[in-house]
Amino acid sequence: MSDENRVKLEFLAKPGKNSLATGPFGSSIGSRFFRESGVPVIRGSNLSLSVGVRLMDGEIVFVDEEKAAEFPRSVARRGDLVFTCWGTIGQVGLIDERSRFDRYIVSNKQMKMTPDSEKVDSLFLYYALSSPDCVAQVQGASIGSSVPGFNLTQLRQVEVPFLELSEQRAVASVLGALDDKIAINERIVAVADELSGDIFRHAVLERPERFTERALTDVAEFINGRAFTKDATGTGRMVIRIAEINSGPGNSTVYNDIEVPEKYLARPGDVLFAWSGSLTVARWFRSEAIVNQHIFKCVPKNGVPCWLVNQLVHRKIEEFRAIAASKATTMGHIQRKHLEEPVSIPESEEMVLLDSRIGPLWDRALLAERECLDLATLRDTLLPQLMSGRLRVKDAEKIVEDAT
Repeated sequence: MSDENRVKLEFLAKPGKNSLATGPFGSSIGSRFFRESGVPVIRGSNLSLSVGVRLMDGEIVFVDEEKAAEFPRSVARRGDLVFTCWGTIGQVGLIDERSRFDRYIVSNKQMKMTPDSEKVDSLFLYYALSSPDCVAQVQGASIGSSVPGFNLTQLRQVEVPFLELSEQRAVASVLGALDDKIAINERIVAVADELSGDIFRHAVLERPERFTERALTDVAEFINGRAFTKDATGTGRMVIRIAEINSGPGNSTVYNDIEVPEKYLARPGDVLFAWSGSLTVARWFRSEAIVNQHIFKCVPKNGVPCWLVNQLVHRKIEEFRAIAASKATTMGHIQRKHLEEPVSIPESEEMVLLDSRIGPLWDRALLAERECLDLATLRDTLLPQLMSGRLRVKDAEKIVEDAT
């Protein structure tokens, strides 16, 4: 795309002094003012460097109406974009119809922009600012080494692609269709996993005579990863740490091309259990990767299905977290002896019944997760091509149609 088809971000802001604004300075809106309800606050944890994660509403904090009224310039509404200006530079979010609330306060480390709807489509602008080119501009202009920062003047100077409004909407529609499909798949995963848990809990409660109390180690081998981040090469397979289990790959993710024994490799469908820190159990759905220390790869024994291992560890996870929290260390953890605690394991007849119901749900959730990866890869491939004009919208529409 030529320079004539690029404009500075300030050109696309809605007229008015509050259209480009920073959050409250200092500790004016610090944690001591957080409440259980009220006006939601957008912090860095609600934004992402990942395209498609427009706003993470999962861990929202609130301030009361009186406190929110002190910061009229920091109010962000549907259609507004939010940026991180301190810390993880390059994060951008969009408050849209998916957001739980129609009004937010941006925190003191965030900035917000209200786009001029007569010039720019908010969703198009979100994708433009998420493109590698714009992220590189923002990160390159940041100041500071240990904790990078970015100010409002610098934000105004960021150059973004500029198309006719109708073409902007067409581009946003193409990329949005992929994100909509990803959102549907994510819902499928959530529902399938929730239903699986309900089916298993119901069976244990309603048919206890068809279950036997045995140790977790009777159904799976718990293989502890090793310190594979040391001397990592930066290429090859991802090294799975607790962060990758919880949030997927990010800027700090480590890659290593060393050869490791089979038992330390995780493949799609494997059950991983972080036994320290956040204590998380999850189905691995990404490409083959290397299991780092503090994580168990849970390998089923004697033909036991993966879904059962997952259910059994999930049933003990709150107990394990309580044990970890009681440790007088900076990072709580459990010990191998805790894996000897009894769990309810279905007898053969009940196992067959449950496998016929939960097995397909497990497989469908894994398939949906894998599809999300493919769709996200396609979206991230199309994004810079559409923004640069190297790919026509009609051609992109055909590619997306074939993929979805």
